[in-house]
Amino acid sequence: MTEQAERYDRLAEGYATWWAPVLAPAVGRLLDRAAAWLGGDAARVLDIGTGTGQLAIAALRRWPDLSVVGVDASGGMRAMADALARQALGDAAGRFRTETAFADGLPFPDAMFDIALSSFVFQLVPNRARALREARRVLRPGGLLAYVSWLQDDRAFAPDLLFDEVLESFDIDPGGPDGRSGDLPSVARAAGELRRAGFAEVSADGEVLEHAFTVEGYLAFLTEFDEESLFEELDPDRRDRLLAAMRDGLGRLSRDEMTMRVPVVFASGRRSAR
Repeated sequence: MTEQAERYDRLAEGYATWWAPVLAPAVGRLLDRAAAWLGGDAARVLDIGTGTGQLAIAALRRWPDLSVVGVDASGGMRAMADALARQALGDAAGRFRTETAFADGLPFPDAMFDIALSSFVFQLVPNRARALREARRVLRPGGLLAYVSWLQDDRAFAPDLLFDEVLESFDIDPGGPDGRSGDLPSVARAAGELRRAGFAEVSADGEVLEHAFTVEGYLAFLTEFDEESLFEELDPDRRDRLLAAMRDGLGRLSRDEMTMRVPVVFASGRRSAR
């Protein structure tokens, strides 16, 4: 997890610029689903894995009575979240603060928050059961946890396949796995994990997240976020030739092939009184 935090320290700017917009529709739908809880009286909200503050900032813009604490293992992501909050919220940025913490070891007393939200984090934690129990611990009785995360999927994205082919043609090893503990295997599993963690009134359902990449947008996503370290290590000439090959190949793909479609799960549950 420390290595993962260090990776996100390096990638905070690229994440905010090129990955957060991909996730934005799902983040918005998560807030829509939690609106009945967020739109009433002033609420203390915990954003687990706040990243660059995307979810927290959207919630604070939408509901003026909230206060949000965002936790993240990456200091670089926290710094980006703080800066973007000041830029987006002005004086209202005082309703948002961040702390460095892991999802499975939250530095808060029991029953501190009314609502806990999380977007695309629970697939990253080394022990999801422990992280869910921690979320329950810091919620008041009756408090809500709602999150969105990836569902396992075997479908291939054409630009990703092209990238692997180009790397092979340049005799470059694409590298190993990204260190995630695993996407949710099913909607039913997401619901079951919440129940086992002690949540009641559990609900979970799946949707498909879509994002249409442009050629230059996908290349920027690779070079400034997803494969930043690989491109950083290439000499300039080889980097330019690889990008030219990618640009040529991507230009031959249809708009449909350039549209990423990935299943996600929205899950929520209330902390029971017991």
